[in-house]
Formats: sequence, structure tokens, C-alpha cells
Amino acid sequence: MNKGDLINKVSEVLSSKKDAQAAVDCMIQTITDALAANDSVTLVGFGTFKTAERKERKGRNPQTGKEINIPARNVPKFVPGKALKDAVK
Repeated sequence: MNKGDLINKVSEVLSSKKDAQAAVDCMIQTITDALAANDSVTLVGFGTFKTAERKERKGRNPQTGKEINIPARNVPKFVPGKALKDAVK
């Protein structure tokens, strides 16, 4: 399922496809904004979107084999809830 399929599914519940697209876009933007502010978003039964800190580490340039430093950064992370885990069995 991709974003277009999700919008079509949501449009079955809402009055129009335009409203469904606005709802999906709003949800995605709200989660993105919360993660950018280092907040977490918990949807009970579905899961939690949060950020995780990745430490600085050393890597290698595959073309030259030269060692490089990869800087620390925050990355998005999703932890599925119990209901989602049970549904996927």
C-alpha cells in the first residue's frame, strides 16, 4: 500500500478524496513536526513514533577505502504497539 492507496481508503470514510488527502497530509506533517521537535507521537494500539540518537562512528569511503567520521544525529524510529504486533502474526 502506498500513499495514494491510503488516501483512497480514507476517502471511503470521508466525504471526498480531497478531504482524505488533506487528512493524510495533515497527519504526516504533524508527526514530522513532532519528531523534528524531539517529541514522540503515541497512537495507542498502533505504536509510537520517536527519535533515537545515533552516536558518532567511523566508516569507510567505499571508493577509496579511506576512513571517515560519520557525525552523530537523530533518526526517526517506530516502535509497534501490542495490538499491531498481534494483528500481524
